[in-house]
Amino acid sequence: MGNQIFNDLLRLAADNGASDVHVKSGKPALLRIEGKLQEVEMDRITEDQALDFLDTILAESFKARWEEEGQIDFGHTVEGIGRFRVAAFRQRGTVTIVFRYVKNEIPTFESLNLEAPVLTRLCKARDGIIIVSGATGSGKSSTLAAMLNWMNGHVQKHIITLEDPMEYNFPDKECVFNQREIGIDAVSYSLGLMSSLRQDPDAILIGEMRDKNTFETALAAAETGHLVMTTLHSINVHQAVIRLFEFFPPDQQEQMRRQVASSIRAIICQRLVPALEGGGRIPAVEILVGDSVSRNVIQEGNFEKLNSIMDGGGESGSHSFNKDLFRLIKAGKISKSDGLAFSPNPKALEMNLKGIFQSEGGIIG
Repeated sequence: MGNQIFNDLLRLAADNGASDVHVKSGKPALLRIEGKLQEVEMDRITEDQALDFLDTILAESFKARWEEEGQIDFGHTVEGIGRFRVAAFRQRGTVTIVFRYVKNEIPTFESLNLEAPVLTRLCKARDGIIIVSGATGSGKSSTLAAMLNWMNGHVQKHIITLEDPMEYNFPDKECVFNQREIGIDAVSYSLGLMSSLRQDPDAILIGEMRDKNTFETALAAAETGHLVMTTLHSINVHQAVIRLFEFFPPDQQEQMRRQVASSIRAIICQRLVPALEGGGRIPAVEILVGDSVSRNVIQEGNFEKLNSIMDGGGESGSHSFNKDLFRLIKAGKISKSDGLAFSPNPKALEMNLKGIFQSEGGIIG
């Protein structure tokens, strides 16, 4: 009975284009549609119903952790609906469950409204680290999935993914995939990554960069000829770079700057902006591509210069949020008002839209 309530709720979410479902014991469920939470007209979901649902679907290896820690992340598939990333936790003694809908269809650059040229060039890299950053719910996993999807159709690689939980299920095409879920197939990201280096991978996806050990192992993998792709929580590229070095004490900073500078292929940061057509949201993206200029800036620790590199753009493919927002507004993908609202520098974007741009030599019209 409890499972049927949840299955009906998840079907309702999928049918209405919801990205997330919030279930809090003692209240009706909430759906997040186009970024806004909306209450479902239904009876309140009891704690017993929530606990019964978790007891039914949790793998045995997860049940002990749920009892001990009071929180658990896992994947859940409902036949005929699709896959959900689930976060269950206790708050004030009661149970809350949040479902993130992962659509069955693996996204493409086109379906996500992402500019493909720079991303496809990055997908061809033989080694190094590619980081996709952004706030929670900014579409980082979808962008990485689109990159893996492109690789699967165009290059021949052995790709190992380490995910918590696993989201998209990739069929073998040009690439051979081995997808491992943390807690089921591997104890932790760090141990799973160390093990993957003995499994002859060409590329490794790490669902999230969480700690010093994982990042050090990822750097070692990149330096020994592997392409490493991962996510990081940050609001922009500048913050993402700073966060990388927060993993390490001051006496290791210089050494790590050298290693990071030589290994970084790109840092991508995105935020979702309301779309003009068809509802939903589309990503606005800033990219720092690892070229000689950006590597030197990172190695020297002159992080304050990163924004000017992206503002300048150039042949490398680096570009700022404002440049992408400008593109999306001009293409009719987003409104001017939303572009300005999501811009880190709305005054500069307003000038750009009037045809005025700042160059190193001054203002040009």
